[in-house]
Amino acid sequence: MLVSNKEIIEELQNRIEKMFSLYSVMRKDNDILFKENIELKKQLESKESENDYLKNTNNKLKLSKSVMVSSKDKHDAKIKINKMVREIDKCIALLNR
Repeated sequence: MLVSNKEIIEELQNRIEKMFSLYSVMRKDNDILFKENIELKKQLESKESENDYLKNTNNKLKLSKSVMVSSKDKHDAKIKINKMVREIDKCIALLNR
C-alpha cells in the first residue's frame, strides 16, 4: 500500500488544477457581483435623489394648497400672507443684527 512519489505529485497537480479552476470561476463571479453592486449603488443614489425631489415638490404643493383659497376666504388668506411676511421680516431683521 505504499504510494509512490509520482502518484502523490500527480494527485497534488490534479488538486492544484481544480483549485485554480475554482479560483477562476469564483473570481469571475466576484467581478460580476462587484459590477452589480456598483450599479445598484448608482440606482439607489438616483432613487434617493428622486425621492428628495418628490418630497420637495410635495411640500410645495402642500404650501400652495394651504395658501389657496376660495373667494369667501380672501380676507383670511390676506391675514395669513401678512402674518408670513411679518415673520419673514422678523427673520431678516434678526439676520441683519
